[in-house]
Amino acid sequence: MRPNELEPKDFARRIRAHALRMVFKARASHIGSCLSMADILAVLYTRILRLDPTRPELPDRDRFVLSKGHAAAIVYAALAERGFFPLGDLDTYCDNGSALTGHISHAVPGVEVSTGSLGHGLPITTGMAIAAKAAGRKNRSFCLLSDGECDEGSNWEAILFAPHHKLDNLVAIVDYNKIQSFGRVSEVLDLAPFADKWRAFGWHTVEVDGHDTVALEAVLTAPPVTGIPLAVIAHTVKGRGVSFMEDKLEWHYKSPSDEQLQAALTELGA
Repeated sequence: MRPNELEPKDFARRIRAHALRMVFKARASHIGSCLSMADILAVLYTRILRLDPTRPELPDRDRFVLSKGHAAAIVYAALAERGFFPLGDLDTYCDNGSALTGHISHAVPGVEVSTGSLGHGLPITTGMAIAAKAAGRKNRSFCLLSDGECDEGSNWEAILFAPHHKLDNLVAIVDYNKIQSFGRVSEVLDLAPFADKWRAFGWHTVEVDGHDTVALEAVLTAPPVTGIPLAVIAHTVKGRGVSFMEDKLEWHYKSPSDEQLQAALTELGA
């Protein structure tokens, strides 16, 4: 099935279910972080990114970097659904010797760069964008960040750098679920007024419901503003799709029990 024949909402449901099973089997963490960004990934991998699973190193491919590398499970699920590797490989997530490590790894087909130490993804993606400009390529570079990692000064260096170099081939998407590792973002280090900060640094900045796939697609398919990078502040809910996980800090770390897994999959219709 070609990407544009895939329904984003169905794709999001499928990758949420994969991620739940993976985190459960591995007794791993970060399922809340995975679920909040499922709809963003669904739009990217079914409607936006120019990729060829049979030729993952294609020079003119779009680049996607997951800066919040701890949410690797659901990106692996999206790549498997797109055919970069067999779906059965998802069962090896976090197994000893598996390429599917708990923080995203470039050893996996379709993954551009390993991340996990927060604040690195956007600077790297900015480098990809300026390299593409220098080479005369028309591809775009996308970075998906967490809100909590916007505490990192390295991001703000990249945010300052990109407009100066007129990187209109660069897209930063923030999964703004309002919860980071030790509390609510507003309590740990308040980012508000968040969108205004990006605008002040020179980005074309759009706020959107990060679970509205139609709205996300409209923002990401709109013609770029010449000479200006795009920032998408996607308002999301941690743990989205599973009622007892939604907006709960504990699901940054916990893995579901047998009963919770079945309840979650039932809610998703999976």
